[in-house]
Amino acid sequence: MRDETGQGTADPRLLRAAVEASGEAIVITSAELEDPGPRIEYTNPAFSRMTGYEAHEVVGLTPRLLQGPGTDRAIIDRMRAALLAGEPFQGEALNYRKDGSTYMVEWLITPLRDAGGCITHWVSAQRDITARRAGEDRQALMVRELHHRVKNTLATVQAVVNATARSSPTVAEFTRAFSGRIGSLARTHALITEDLAQAASFEALLRAELDPYDERGRLTLGGPRVVLPSELAVPVGMALHELTSNALRHGSLAAPGGRLDVAWKVEDGPAGRTLLWTWSEHDGPPAPHPTRDGFGHRLLKKVLAPQTGAEVDVDFAPDGLRVSVRMPLSAGSA
Repeated sequence: MRDETGQGTADPRLLRAAVEASGEAIVITSAELEDPGPRIEYTNPAFSRMTGYEAHEVVGLTPRLLQGPGTDRAIIDRMRAALLAGEPFQGEALNYRKDGSTYMVEWLITPLRDAGGCITHWVSAQRDITARRAGEDRQALMVRELHHRVKNTLATVQAVVNATARSSPTVAEFTRAFSGRIGSLARTHALITEDLAQAASFEALLRAELDPYDERGRLTLGGPRVVLPSELAVPVGMALHELTSNALRHGSLAAPGGRLDVAWKVEDGPAGRTLLWTWSEHDGPPAPHPTRDGFGHRLLKKVLAPQTGAEVDVDFAPDGLRVSVRMPLSAGSA
């Protein structure tokens, strides 16, 4: 079909069928904006799927029935100002379904005019963007978390450089120790970034350090699943690396018949949940009390304790090193 201008015009039945089949919600209202506001004259099936309201339930009512206490009034005011000026408006707001649940809606409202240019109706094309907004919020959170973690990592690396330099008598010793510590930090960050919640389990941190030395039943690891957020996983991972390095050089893993037991449990108390873990070496060389604090001992006492709020007890028993740690678990731990 063609109109008198020569332009094609679609069959009204075809237009209605297209609107009915649209995946976007379509709402047509009357033109009046003064209270009680425009009245709904038509909604398509997509509107019913999005809101839970059937067309016969909302025709004659105002679209304001979709608003609620969480709807941003500033957005509604900007929309009203645009419509009063006879201009289209595009925006996003929190709406409420028939069952009371909320969703984020994006709408484009356009005026329909008669031959004389007067607005007779408003047409609103709407879509549910709840999932998209949730994804954007997660992305923003991850960017903030990444920024925070990079700052903390750089500070950790700087502290590791300074402490390793103080405790290394030779350049070769510095290179060996520093490379191992940075490698441990990288493994911890790999575990954290692989997890959507940006966390790592205590057992995964243990196995990242100890699995290469699990031969002939030398290792016994036991405890429940405990997930540590990044702020706890990084210092715990560093501490486990130092304990492993010490065991390989001076402790039970340096002796053919040496054994290592690591056990952990979670306790609930008035102050919240606490992770208790013990590192027990057996059948290795005697563990003489050091004449000076090495990096590992300082890490346990001056890094792990203050960064995690842990209580650390180190016992240089004749049979091997014993380390007991009592560490509060944050709300992000599972």
